[in-house]
Amino acid sequence: MEFLNPISQFHFLRPAWLLLLIPAAWLLWSVYRRNDSLRAWRKVIAPHLLELLVVQKSGKQGRWRPVYMLGLAWVVGIIALSGPSWKLQDSPFSEDQAALFIILKVSPEMLSEDIQPSRLQRSILKIHDLLELKSDIRSGLIAYAGSAHLVMPLTSDRRIINSFAAALEPGIMPLQGDAVSEAIMLANKRLEKVNTPGSIVLITDAIDRAELASLEKIKQQGSADVHILAVAAGTDVIPPAGSPPAPALDIDLLEDASRAIGGSLSVVSADKSDITRLAGNITSSIKSAPTQEGQQWQDAGYYLLYLLLPISLMFFRKGGSVSVE
Repeated sequence: MEFLNPISQFHFLRPAWLLLLIPAAWLLWSVYRRNDSLRAWRKVIAPHLLELLVVQKSGKQGRWRPVYMLGLAWVVGIIALSGPSWKLQDSPFSEDQAALFIILKVSPEMLSEDIQPSRLQRSILKIHDLLELKSDIRSGLIAYAGSAHLVMPLTSDRRIINSFAAALEPGIMPLQGDAVSEAIMLANKRLEKVNTPGSIVLITDAIDRAELASLEKIKQQGSADVHILAVAAGTDVIPPAGSPPAPALDIDLLEDASRAIGGSLSVVSADKSDITRLAGNITSSIKSAPTQEGQQWQDAGYYLLYLLLPISLMFFRKGGSVSVE
């Protein structure tokens, strides 16, 4: 039955606060005993005689004793602090929490000048353009060659990412190779850690065919969408003299990699059309992410604060104080 769902889902977001009920109960009992004016007489006068000797102005006077109000206020306050909750709500900041990880290949081949000024330098410029278009989401940067390394965790300051990206060069990478699978797994772990919908952009000139099986496995394990930006020229482009050797663009291999990882493939262009298309793919990936990632349990403890207000007003009336001696 639907009306029983709130009962079955009821829990406390911060249950450790409930432990305060133990010292609160002991303190209230101590205060009650110290404020009992007849406690000393009960030791020397029989209860049935003491009842006849006590003169009370009103039989209802004891209902609103300050110690009772203090106890009620403490119980309500502790329950409020413990965070009672029974329903989910959409996070108002779910869009702001969307995340993007940029993975950049930093290998000697990326120094090839078939793409001017070089594959690596053009990639850095494309990162700058992409961050300008997606300035509304947090972004992070990962560099890889023979191993993958986190360069910058998720941040809203795109200037920092641009600065760190501009400082990347093959000479600082500890290993040479093509650890693209390791880089994608690292990005997925960082996205899972922040528990927000996200997307991954892989900027590379080529992918080792031996990595395709690993890419398929990563996708089966629930990877975020990976959009590839290929930064390499075809066989029709002759690099200038002195350009470091690098294989030409293998569009078929990159398309196989895109299908294996379940993302999209874009080829670098002289204008910003490639980044515009890439930004659209990122937006679609984030919107299609599971909605529950942007939900959280509603804290109903705040509503109990309204109950504390009338209780606290009782202490402003005459005789509304509680003393501990």
